[in-house]
Amino acid sequence: MKNKYSEIINELTDKELIRHLYTTQIILIALSLVLSIFLFDEHSFWQQINLFDLDILTIGLTAGLLVVLIDFLFTKWLPSTYYDDGGLNERIFRNQNFVQIFWITIFVAFSEEMLFRGIIQTKIGLIWACLLFAAVHYRYLFNWFLFLNIILLSFLIGFIFAWTNNLAVTIVMHFVIDFLSGIQIRWKNINKVNEQEGSFHE
Repeated sequence: MKNKYSEIINELTDKELIRHLYTTQIILIALSLVLSIFLFDEHSFWQQINLFDLDILTIGLTAGLLVVLIDFLFTKWLPSTYYDDGGLNERIFRNQNFVQIFWITIFVAFSEEMLFRGIIQTKIGLIWACLLFAAVHYRYLFNWFLFLNIILLSFLIGFIFAWTNNLAVTIVMHFVIDFLSGIQIRWKNINKVNEQEGSFHE
C-alpha cells in the first residue's frame, strides 16, 4: 500500500501536486458549506468565527508557535526516518516562494478547520473529528510516529476549539504550524541548492 502510494506521488510533477492539493481543499470547503446548510440554523455556523477575539493571538498564535518549537526540537533529537512522509511535504513546499507558501497554508488551515472542527467536532464530537482528520492525512498512516503526531495535534487543536469556541483561533494555530513548517522546508532547499552550487564551482 505504501509503495503504491509512493509510486502515484512520484508520477506527479510538483505543479500537479499543488493542483491536487488545492482541488482537495476546495472539495473540503464545498462539503463544509453544504453540511452547514443542513446541520446548522441560519448563520449559526459562521458565528463560530470571531475575528475580534484576543484568543486568536494569546492562544492560537502562541499554541502554534509552541507546536513548531517542540517539533523543531524533535527533528534535532530523532532519526530522520521518524519524519519520513514519502517526501510529499518537501515536494509541495521546496520550490514555493514565501507568498505562495502563505496562500497554500492559509487555504489549507481554513478549509480543514471549517470541516473538522466547525462541522464534524461540533456535530459528532472530538474523537471522530480527530480520527477523520488523521485519515485525510493519508500519508501519515504509514509512519507510526507521524500518525501519532497527527492524532495528538488534532486532539490539541480540537481541545483549543472546545475551549475558545472560535474557529478563528484554530485556523490561526493550524496556519502558523503549516506556514512555518513550509518555510523551514523551503529554507532547507535553498541551503541545499547553495551548497551544491558551491561544490560545483569548486
